[in-house]
Amino acid sequence: MDAGQLVLSPTRTYAPIIKKILDAHSENIHGMVHCSGGAQTKILHFVDDLQIVKDNMFDVPPLFKMIQEQSGTDWKEMYKVFNMGHRMELYVPEEIAAEIIAISKSFDVDAQIVGRVEAQGPKQLTIKSKYGEFIYH
Repeated sequence: MDAGQLVLSPTRTYAPIIKKILDAHSENIHGMVHCSGGAQTKILHFVDDLQIVKDNMFDVPPLFKMIQEQSGTDWKEMYKVFNMGHRMELYVPEEIAAEIIAISKSFDVDAQIVGRVEAQGPKQLTIKSKYGEFIYH
């Protein structure tokens, strides 16, 4: 595929997945962030005193690698501008994560634990990827 085909390829809706998750676990959903239109740093708009660590991210899709290579954009900026193929985050207790992942996979949409809320303190997001470790405030 060329860049145009990659950009124009259809995006699946998360609505049926989220509905099923909310039906089963609404009382345990502490946050939900759609990372498009705010990228990986979007969570910083919704916390005041939490430190978020994303250290088990999905592999970066070819489109974003192509953008980075062709533009020479720094990887830290890429995670700030693009979702990097990681579009939806749910903030839940760890003990229900496996059930939520199973719900997503029942719709043939991969899911995984990508990180954690580590501590209260100064608002901060840390992304640890194979392209580096990046800290955002």
